[in-house]
Amino acid sequence: MSRYDFDLFVIGAGSGGVRAARVSSALGAKVAVAEERYLGGTCVNVGCVPKKLFVYASQFSTEFKTSEGYGWDVSKPGFAWERLIANKDREITRLNGVYESLLIKAGVRLVDGHASIVDAHTVKVAGQQFTAEHILIATGGWPVVPVFPGHEHIITSNDAFYLDQLPKRIIVVGGGYIAVEFAGIFHGLGVDTTLIYRGPLFLRGFDLDVRKHLALQLTDKGITLKFDSEITSIEKNENGFTATLNSGEALSAGQIMYATGRQPKSLELGLENLGVDLDENTAIAVNTHYQTSVPSIYAIGDVTNRVNLTPVALAEGNFLANQLFGNGSSPLDYENIPTCVFSQPNLATVGLTQQQAEQRYTKITIYKSMFTPMKYAISENTEQAFMKLIVDADTDHVVGAHMIGPDAGEIMQGIAVAIKCGATKASFDSTIGIHPTSAEEFVTMRDASS
Repeated sequence: MSRYDFDLFVIGAGSGGVRAARVSSALGAKVAVAEERYLGGTCVNVGCVPKKLFVYASQFSTEFKTSEGYGWDVSKPGFAWERLIANKDREITRLNGVYESLLIKAGVRLVDGHASIVDAHTVKVAGQQFTAEHILIATGGWPVVPVFPGHEHIITSNDAFYLDQLPKRIIVVGGGYIAVEFAGIFHGLGVDTTLIYRGPLFLRGFDLDVRKHLALQLTDKGITLKFDSEITSIEKNENGFTATLNSGEALSAGQIMYATGRQPKSLELGLENLGVDLDENTAIAVNTHYQTSVPSIYAIGDVTNRVNLTPVALAEGNFLANQLFGNGSSPLDYENIPTCVFSQPNLATVGLTQQQAEQRYTKITIYKSMFTPMKYAISENTEQAFMKLIVDADTDHVVGAHMIGPDAGEIMQGIAVAIKCGATKASFDSTIGIHPTSAEEFVTMRDASS
């Protein structure tokens, strides 16, 4: 009989923690999960799921306009923010219940409350102490905002999902995917939207051609982009807020949302008393098996601040469970992880950017295509799709694929499988396209641009 209450105690019921708990329990381990806020974590409650619902909602304004070119006479549509919020809340509540049911059916004990780690094998939750052979931290991250005059008036992406009313004008600050996505959401819902970023171009780390193309598309849609700009102060007034920029320009808005970064939630767990190593950004340091500097304590997902994507956290949780209680599994391969920015138009990518490929390979070949998606051919929509393939010239392997356009994420998932399998440009060229689709462009690009 075990000397501990549990074989595994998980702190955090987000995607990674729940997956680790369920798989571990299925493998015969006695498991508990502590959660202080909501089941499903960031993704289900204030991340991927509600954000995608908001993206869908905001796309209808373009869809209505596009339909006119196809003969539809659409009277001026109306939009009810309150209805969207209510329907979103109902769906999130349903998903919370799904997560609870999954854990209970898996035989996992749920413990409600904030957890802190007392020692290498003890967790304290709401005055109760539990012992465990292994402790897993899967607490995710949380939005952070800078401190400056008027910063108390800022909302974050978390708050944006629960606004009482939709503002007529908004300023979104940040250059990452969350800022870009919310700029598109608010604009699509009819809000006068300005996106401010302190750098010269948003989405740092993505392919440069893709970043430039998306900036042109957003500007063409009517979103105001202000790069190399920062807010130095915010003042509240009777009409909302006034933001003063480093240039001296003053902008008015009903809301000011910051999406300038997230911090790993590692500071209120008692780790400082245990010798668990954190990096300069408070992320928990782990080895290739997700083990911290304290051997019995592990961490996965956003709290480690490596590849902060829900599917990655799920894969890490699955790996850890099999490592601890199963027959083990191969270490996770972090190469060629596909991702999508649900901007409008969508941006999707897998593999290397051109800049990364130039550093890794002796010679690369680039293929590009820009065109009007057929859907918009007989409409007034001027949106341009963009596709790019990056090829290692010595081996002919496709090492990067990038797309901006309708359903880019749906298309890139299949391209990711091909690249993961080592597809060559010849493989792409010999594949018959599905006509007429945007996706077929990936197998018909023949002329190298460099």
